[in-house]
Amino acid sequence: QLQLVESGGDLVHPGGSLRLSCAASGFTNDDFAIGWFRQAPGKEREAVSCISFRFQTIRHAPSLRGRFVITRDSATNTIYLQMNNLEPDDTANYFCAAELDGNCPLARYDAWGQGTRVTVSS
Repeated sequence: QLQLVESGGDLVHPGGSLRLSCAASGFTNDDFAIGWFRQAPGKEREAVSCISFRFQTIRHAPSLRGRFVITRDSATNTIYLQMNNLEPDDTANYFCAAELDGNCPLARYDAWGQGTRVTVSS
């Protein structure tokens, strides 16, 4: 049974930083990927970043490269999204999701977390 639990969302000022956590459990092997997504009010869900445990590779949304960094703690299957220099447009619900083939797809994942809210405002 796959389970993903996000945490770390908060209200921050522009220019601030946050680190989101995704605790993943229920996997039977290491051949999976964990992606971070976000959905802002009035907008479609957007892929942010993804890390493949299977292939040991990372993908980023080009517009966020350099500000957002995805990392992992393999011992605990915890995936982090470090967000720096936050802007009001980063305000969104942030989700992590698991894909069991480790391919970091754009949308079709096998399990989703409940989301954590990030609000960037002065």
